[in-house]
Amino acid sequence: MKTGGRVYGLGSIMRRELRRMLGHPLYLLCMLGAPLFSALFFLSLMHKGLPTDLPLAVVDLDNSAASRALVRQLDASPQAKVLFTTASFTQARIEMQKEHIYGIFCIPAHFATEAATGKRPVLSFYTNGAFFLASSLLFRDMKTLAEMAGASVGLQQGRARGYTDAQIMGQLQPIKIDLHALGNPWQSYAVYLCNVILPGVLQLMIFLITAYSIGMEIKHGTAARWLQMGGGSIARCLAGKLLPQTGIFTLVGFTLLSLLYGYNAFPLKNGWAPMLAAMFLLVLASQSMGAFMIAMLPTPRLGLSFASLFGILSFSLAGLSFPVRQMYPSIQAIAELFPLRHYFIIYLDQALSGRSLFYSWASYCSLAAFLLLPFLTGRRLKKALLYMKYIP
Repeated sequence: MKTGGRVYGLGSIMRRELRRMLGHPLYLLCMLGAPLFSALFFLSLMHKGLPTDLPLAVVDLDNSAASRALVRQLDASPQAKVLFTTASFTQARIEMQKEHIYGIFCIPAHFATEAATGKRPVLSFYTNGAFFLASSLLFRDMKTLAEMAGASVGLQQGRARGYTDAQIMGQLQPIKIDLHALGNPWQSYAVYLCNVILPGVLQLMIFLITAYSIGMEIKHGTAARWLQMGGGSIARCLAGKLLPQTGIFTLVGFTLLSLLYGYNAFPLKNGWAPMLAAMFLLVLASQSMGAFMIAMLPTPRLGLSFASLFGILSFSLAGLSFPVRQMYPSIQAIAELFPLRHYFIIYLDQALSGRSLFYSWASYCSLAAFLLLPFLTGRRLKKALLYMKYIP
């Protein structure tokens, strides 16, 4: 379309936006640098799947062959590393307070004698709850070792009384558990966390860049020119501004997926297509949400604050750290407002569990529904672009 000898349209807005992006390093830093750096950081941090060799102390008040064998078994655990053995609980507690160790395993005096005579000695263990992951892993290993020690003592006592091993095991473990971990049999934290943290970081950057790029039009007084180039159509203006960003963010998102499922070979039960589609819809939904944010709070300062808060809350309400179904009903409803929540459900169903697409269609539709947000707030945004004056 031509007006007054000047060419207006979608292409001219897209070229204008590309020049703005290339002329401001902040765009490239947020669109390329932050997501890719996060990928390298988290994937290298958790490349072993779980933390290993977590330091702990053993308070051995018995100092017998049995207690020393127990210490060796604990040190052989992949998650635990016995940093030192002492006979002073006070020394071990001081080391924990200094954060040099994450746990204390205490073997009581006369452990071997009481175990052999059936007096049931008590094994105590302590963890530093300030370090949730480290303390949880050490607690699991120390509890497992204590149960194994109890079973070993029971086995020796049963043999001394003339029982067969089958009779003894029937008493020690009347119900045998056959455990099969589905989806993530390695119990790797990298498989579970990275597949949501990295898309979550990308979503946060999309929120910020979308709100920032529109907010700068208001701040720098170029909004009227932008609308003029789009012939007064807010839909054309938004499309021209966001499409170059869509291409870059989609390319970055696909790169993240290639690092997760290609280079690191994380589980991908139903192939690439479902996750590529989910990533593309996540990019579009996040951009729509970013446009909605700046339309509701049409100043760069407030719009970016909204985007930051909403993006950070996504990690908690996606169900990554705590099941959404166990939250209060009102919080469960709010969780549906976050694009990352629906992407997370698709990941669980399609990549991790290999379920039929039938079970994920609602999540795909929910991501697509976010595309309606710019149309609902288009008039409000256009009014802000035309009449709002930026006040520092």
